[in-house]
Formats: sequence, C-alpha cells, structure tokens
Amino acid sequence: MVKPIRKAILPVAGLGTRFLPATKAVPKEMLTVVDRPVVQHVVDEARAAGIEHIVFVTGRNKGVIEDHFDRQYELEDTLNERGKTQMLEMLRHETMGPGATSFTRQQLPLGLGHAVWCARDIIGNEPFALLLPDMLHKPTNGKGCLAQMAEAYAKTGGGNHIAVYEVPPEQTDQYGIVGLGDEVADGVHRIAGMVEKPKKDVAPSNLAISGRYILQPEIFELLATQERGAGNEIQLTDSMLKLAREQDFYSVTFDGAIYDCGSKLGFLMANVAYALDNPEIADTFRPELDALLAKN
Repeated sequence: MVKPIRKAILPVAGLGTRFLPATKAVPKEMLTVVDRPVVQHVVDEARAAGIEHIVFVTGRNKGVIEDHFDRQYELEDTLNERGKTQMLEMLRHETMGPGATSFTRQQLPLGLGHAVWCARDIIGNEPFALLLPDMLHKPTNGKGCLAQMAEAYAKTGGGNHIAVYEVPPEQTDQYGIVGLGDEVADGVHRIAGMVEKPKKDVAPSNLAISGRYILQPEIFELLATQERGAGNEIQLTDSMLKLAREQDFYSVTFDGAIYDCGSKLGFLMANVAYALDNPEIADTFRPELDALLAKN
C-alpha cells in the first residue's frame, strides 16, 4: 500500500533581497497577492491536497509567519462582537489547527537542500511534499498543483514526483530542467534526467521544475552528506540525482499558470491574475485595469 502524503515542507528562510526595501522588516512570504499573503496561497494549496501537517523552515525575523497561522483571540472577539461572522469563519477556516504546524530554524543560508534537511526529524520516515512559497500555481480546472501530483502519486504507486511546466527554450539556463522518458499516465512521465540551468543547445527539454515536489524520506540521508554545489550551497537537485539511481522519479505537467513571486514582474502578474479571478473585485477591477492600460 502506498503511504499517503501527510506532511509538507515550506522553506521560508530567504531574505527577499529582490524586494528591498519592502522586505526589510516584512518577510517576502507575507507580501500580499490581492487579499492574502503569498505563503497563505501556498498553504491553501497544500491543505486542499490533503496535507495535515506543515513544517516551516524559517530564519531570523520570520516570527510574523508563525503569528499569521496562529489564532488571534482578540481579533476573533472583536469580529464576533461586531457581527462580522463571515469574516470570522474565514479566519478560523484558514487557521491551522493545534499541532498542525511546526517551525524549525535553518540558521545558515546553505540553500534549498539544506533547508529540506533541517526538517528531517519532524518529517520522519515517510514521504512528504515540498512547496516553494515563491511559486504560485493557479490551476485551470480548479484542482491545485499538489492535488494533481497526489493523484499521479497514487496512479504510479509511489515514487518521487516533480511538477514541471514549459518555459521558452532560450530561458532554460534560468531553471532546473528535466528530460522525459516514457509516459505512464496522462501528463505523467518517467524522468530520464535532471540538469540545473542548462544552455538551450544542451537542455534535454524546455520543461522546468516549478517548485512542487513529492519526495521519499531517503532523500534526507543523501542530503546529510551532500557536498556543496552551485552557489556554494547544498543543492536539492544533486541529491535527487543520486536518489534517482535507486528510485523512480516522475514528472507531472501542471495544468495551470505559474507566477514566480520571487520576482517583481511575477508578483505583479500574480496580483492581476488573482484579482481578475476574485468575485468580490473582478467586475470593478477589470474596467479600471483597461482604463489604465489605455493611458499607457
């Protein structure tokens, strides 16, 4: 029987230097896309896929993230007294339950692989999801990216899964790129290889890793002894390549749009896309946006 995916890791220790001065005192993960922080969108995706426990790998000055996912009794009492029951229920629904979150410090800026390794004791000996909070995945059919991956995980009987999406061939040197093998289900392929930021003429495809993973716990043993790679950091891709010699890896092509909220352009695009899809403001936002574009 395939072990279910119950836990997820969210690495949130980054400094967010590309958004200074906005991120001088506010974590980049707490910048809002329409009406909620970026990290809340990602947590919503994880919970919709059945994740029961989220491990946040944090750093200094990230305490506000922990506060955000905690209950605020004073705020709840005020909303209740003012009869704002709908807003109160929304806050309660989005608050993680007791014991459903863990926070551990990365302490040293040694890269994504190191951040994942820091969560090893909390995850334990079971498969887990990894979601990069910079990357927002907006689905086409209403089913989130991790939910799509969980379906593929069940169909293949386990293994390791990586979400991918198409990028322009001339941009492959900006991403981790996968090479595809046989198709085992609709949109699901065996991965024949992974290359970090290859040039266009040597890239095995134009399918980039999108920041969503389902990984087996054996990755922790490899990360523990992984030497530093690109950027003098412990690269997750290096350990995944070693694990791929012993276990199956699959790609899942995400059905939707992806916004890199670690960049200013991606963050602005995400705000526009989510605003146009928000029933509270879409009808009034669209004509304002059209008028603004007409002036420029």
